[in-house]
Amino acid sequence: MQLIFATSNENKVKEIRSLLPEGMEVKSLKDIGFEGELEETSGTIAGNSLQKAQYLSEHFQVACFAEDTGLEIDALNGRPGVYSARYAGEKASYQENVMKVLAEMKGQENLAARFITIITYYSAGKYVQFEGICEGEILKEPHGTDGFGYDPIFQPIRCNHSFAEMRLEEKNLYSHRKKAFAKFLEFLKSNTEH
Repeated sequence: MQLIFATSNENKVKEIRSLLPEGMEVKSLKDIGFEGELEETSGTIAGNSLQKAQYLSEHFQVACFAEDTGLEIDALNGRPGVYSARYAGEKASYQENVMKVLAEMKGQENLAARFITIITYYSAGKYVQFEGICEGEILKEPHGTDGFGYDPIFQPIRCNHSFAEMRLEEKNLYSHRKKAFAKFLEFLKSNTEH
């Protein structure tokens, strides 16, 4: 079975590919020759996920899935949330986003945060969404060099390492993306006609 993943983020593709069962293949936007950027203009994580999947499915006449992920920090009233990828500006690097969060978290005692991933599967004009959440806390400084995004400053509950200090196999034990994708795989298994 082949799935098209509406993303050009190679880090996300790598994570999803590490979760695939035998006999399943995932193609990225790059793999299908789509050069552009998919718009993310919705005010919600679920909305962005749907927007990307719907556009790609209707544009290429294919079934596909998209995901959007946000980091919600309690002390920042849920920010950066839907703006996680561009929190420090439209073209901000991962490091710039991390530094902005750390600056805003200075002096905060409530470090509680969570990653939320919404995967949208879009096929023949219909869609279904799957949510994955990883609860944790924001670290006071970056730790580790693996991963991407906010991984160096996010530590899952009941864990002594940031996501950026973990190998991918270990990250997948906690990952919000893995939780959402596992629900998606269950759906695909029980709806084999898709």
